[in-house]
Amino acid sequence: MKSSDIRQSFLDFFGQKEHTVVRSAPVIPAEDPTLLFTNAGMNQFKDVFLDKGSRPYSRAVDTQKCIRASGKHNDLEDVGRDTYHHTFFEMLGNWSFGDYYKKEAIVWAWELLTEVWKLPKERLYATVYTDDDESLGIWEKETDIDSGHIMRFDEKDNFWEMGETGPCGPCSEIHIDLTEDLSGKELVNAGDHRVIELWNLVFIQYNRKVDRSLEPLPKKHVDTGMGFERITAVLQGKGSNYDTDVFRPLFDAITGLTGIGYNATLDGEQDIAMRVIADHARTLTFAITDGAVPSNEGRGYVLRRILRRAVRYAKKLDCNQPVLYRLVGVIADTMGDVFPELRKQQKTVEKIVRSEEESFLVTLDRGIEIFGEIIAALRGSKQTRISGEDAFRLYDTYGFPLDLTRLMALEEGLTIDEEGFDTCMQEQKERARKDRKQKQQIADEQGEWNWFGKRARTIFLGYETLDTEAKVVGVKIAGGQLQLVLDRTPFYAESGGQTGDKGRIEGQQYSVDVVDTQKDGDVIVHVASKVYDRGTGLEVDPAEIEFNGADPVYVRVDKEAREATERNHTATHLLHAALRKVLGEHVQQKGSMVGPDRLRFDFSHFEKVSQHELEAVEAEVNERIREAGELVKHEDVPYEEALEKGALAFFGDKYADRVRVVEVPGVSMELCGGTHVSNVGKIGLFKIINESSIASGIRRIEAISGKAAEELLWGEYQELQQVRLLLKTGGDESVVGRVQELLEERKNLDKQVQDMRLSLLLDRALEQLEQADTVNGCRIFVMKPENSGADTLRNLGHFLQKKIGRGVGLLAGEENGKVTLVGFAGDEAISECGMNAGELVKKAASKVQGGGGGKPGLATAGGKNPAGIPDAIKMFEEVVREKLQ
Repeated sequence: MKSSDIRQSFLDFFGQKEHTVVRSAPVIPAEDPTLLFTNAGMNQFKDVFLDKGSRPYSRAVDTQKCIRASGKHNDLEDVGRDTYHHTFFEMLGNWSFGDYYKKEAIVWAWELLTEVWKLPKERLYATVYTDDDESLGIWEKETDIDSGHIMRFDEKDNFWEMGETGPCGPCSEIHIDLTEDLSGKELVNAGDHRVIELWNLVFIQYNRKVDRSLEPLPKKHVDTGMGFERITAVLQGKGSNYDTDVFRPLFDAITGLTGIGYNATLDGEQDIAMRVIADHARTLTFAITDGAVPSNEGRGYVLRRILRRAVRYAKKLDCNQPVLYRLVGVIADTMGDVFPELRKQQKTVEKIVRSEEESFLVTLDRGIEIFGEIIAALRGSKQTRISGEDAFRLYDTYGFPLDLTRLMALEEGLTIDEEGFDTCMQEQKERARKDRKQKQQIADEQGEWNWFGKRARTIFLGYETLDTEAKVVGVKIAGGQLQLVLDRTPFYAESGGQTGDKGRIEGQQYSVDVVDTQKDGDVIVHVASKVYDRGTGLEVDPAEIEFNGADPVYVRVDKEAREATERNHTATHLLHAALRKVLGEHVQQKGSMVGPDRLRFDFSHFEKVSQHELEAVEAEVNERIREAGELVKHEDVPYEEALEKGALAFFGDKYADRVRVVEVPGVSMELCGGTHVSNVGKIGLFKIINESSIASGIRRIEAISGKAAEELLWGEYQELQQVRLLLKTGGDESVVGRVQELLEERKNLDKQVQDMRLSLLLDRALEQLEQADTVNGCRIFVMKPENSGADTLRNLGHFLQKKIGRGVGLLAGEENGKVTLVGFAGDEAISECGMNAGELVKKAASKVQGGGGGKPGLATAGGKNPAGIPDAIKMFEEVVREKLQ
């Protein structure tokens, strides 16, 4: 069977058993700070298991994209060195949400493996949790497995947890014995590739809390996971996951790029390298497709570590050019039918990966050279441990993640002082903290919610109205700040980049100014800055107000702020469409912030957006505004139907099965829950105010619209008129032309002043040169011209080098707090006295906290400590005299 057929047969099998086939969640978990990556199929259903959410189905089946390269589930170190571990893999899974439980899960698993896929029963083993008699009984009574093939294991092997906290429960695993003589019973759960786990049937019934205690869940669920790559290897009769048609196209591509064939040996250095490269290319491709970007923090740093690890392995294939980005297209071609986002984002991913590869290759060779020097020093002193300081230097200066240094050390039979590395890292963080300004720490009093009745969902009315009557259903006071939950509200809670509404809530005895609106699950929280007594009009302590859930309140959103926010939000949709039109369809939203005063839009692009391109984007947006098209809002649309119609969805964001689509016909169509203008003409005017880089491959545009844009342009026009008056330009005379003339005049004057200054310095220097000290027939000249920059000193040094003959000299100057040293030596001083200006100036620079060097005749150095100039001159003279004597 082809791997694609295996995947489909799994989905079809459970589809026939009334399971809904659901799409894979992104590998970047949405709204789950406890996970860096989706590491199991159950991640997207976590809210269902915790009874905080629901789905329109009680049975599901899917193939889930997973990454295990950090935290509790981390397979990074095993990749390439065995036959079945990966950082990226697919997890085939079937689910029950409070529907069927252990019996059906076990019986159906056995049916699929033995009756549909015809795996030999004598090779299969089932494991159960140590006290799970129920599962053991089902295996014995409901299947025909050999009872001697059912084994009990403890929490380490047969109790599954998503992470340090969250849904969990006992599990029953199915293993296959791949030994030739069926002797693998003792190898079950022993980490031996001859007996591997195929399928894990997890019975979710607890929530692991922070204190490690287990809290029973309201309902019991089934969560199963089968490694797609593993089952493919078994069904295709391969001894390794890497020998299947899942990986073969990647190995063929690597061979085409490097000329080295894949021989499928377990210990061969080049085969290990090819497995690592293939695996890591898949991880990078899927993670970046779903919205992650290599960086120095969090999941971004995990990706950067993976990429740099792969680049170093590529060196083992004599590959000194970027290679990973060339594999992105292979992955998109072979897996794009199942995960169509790969093809949509292919160019984006290729550019990000290539940029990262090129960046690391710049420092990799030098880092390897330094590593070699460290090894040589250890060998010379007969030591076997790399110091924490050296490991940290490789990390901090050359970008070597610790696990890369550890890998290289292992190849040399060495270890690393990892505690010392951690100490260096901590010291760096401490220094960074001290450098930052101390911020005032405000204690956050942990208030408790007072619910007037059962906590219920807040009904949002903000699409239709900006004011309404409502009832307070919950109150909380934290840090002196009042928070209110209403049964209904027109206030939009911060979400999707749009800031929360401001406004006012008025009760019979009090009124509050709402300064922010946030979402907490299904309720909307109104955050109030000040509370007033309506009788006196005076501000009061919120603790003094008696809130009553039975009394009505009047709720009113700040209309001006809401409408300004709506203009900016609709403008971001027009901006996104314009960027894709001008720069290309690789542009994808990577974040946004929409408020009443401005908008910020982050997007994927791999070079600075030129001024010409920015002008084209701005013109495109304003052209759409002038067309004044009606905005169409499609409510409650099935997610898949929205995508089929062309709506843009952003991988990494979390979408429900039914979504809201905001469309500017013929221009833009996006999934969006935010508030918008009814007609794009209401935006009025759009103006870009800044474009910048915020990460590798990610750009940011900041802009304004409506009244704010008008005020900006009016202010700039008035300022231009004042400049015209100052320059006395009028009519058709160009202000820019006149300014350019003045700048050219200034440049010529500066040059004249510089020439005059240099001429005076030359005269002075020649005078002092005649009076310079002489030691053994060699002149020693030093001079510290006042207020002299680097250019002046270099020109002066070049002239004096030709004049000094049998002599050496040093010029030291300071400009804007920066030190410049210029050393020079005459030809006779070099040949007859052994003088070298490069060596001399380098030693002098140590006194001004700098460095430099150059040729024997002329050399320069810089420094950042002007107070050290006298010591630098003294050092120079002492070294010269010592050499001459």
